[in-house]
Amino acid sequence: MTPAKAAIEASFAKQGLMRSFKAGIEEIASGRVVLSMPISPAIGQQHGVAHAGASFALGDSASGYAALTLMEPGAEVMTVEMKINLIAPAAGRRLIATGEVVKPGRRLMITRCTVQAEAEDGILRDVALLQGTMIPV
Repeated sequence: MTPAKAAIEASFAKQGLMRSFKAGIEEIASGRVVLSMPISPAIGQQHGVAHAGASFALGDSASGYAALTLMEPGAEVMTVEMKINLIAPAAGRRLIATGEVVKPGRRLMITRCTVQAEAEDGILRDVALLQGTMIPV
């Protein structure tokens, strides 16, 4: 396990919100992190799909950790700003958020994230697009 991967896993384990969502890490690579969480009534809204807040939280975390993969050892990351476009209802068995660094900078990093809903048959559907700015802390 690389030091960056170990640091991200340790940081992720401290996130109470992600624990409450039963979220997990699927992939860690340079400039890219994939997270997932089950779609359950606990994160649902009144129409029987995942709440937009769950998509946002998962996408924000995936984006932040993607940025962290390119930061100096020992750094942590915080979101400066994040925009979300909700493009389809998040229905299915789980959400998958793929965060990527678009522009690494010395002080700020621009990220994007695609959140997908995985249907019972395994088909993926894009449900949200996020763009954000991350900063080391």
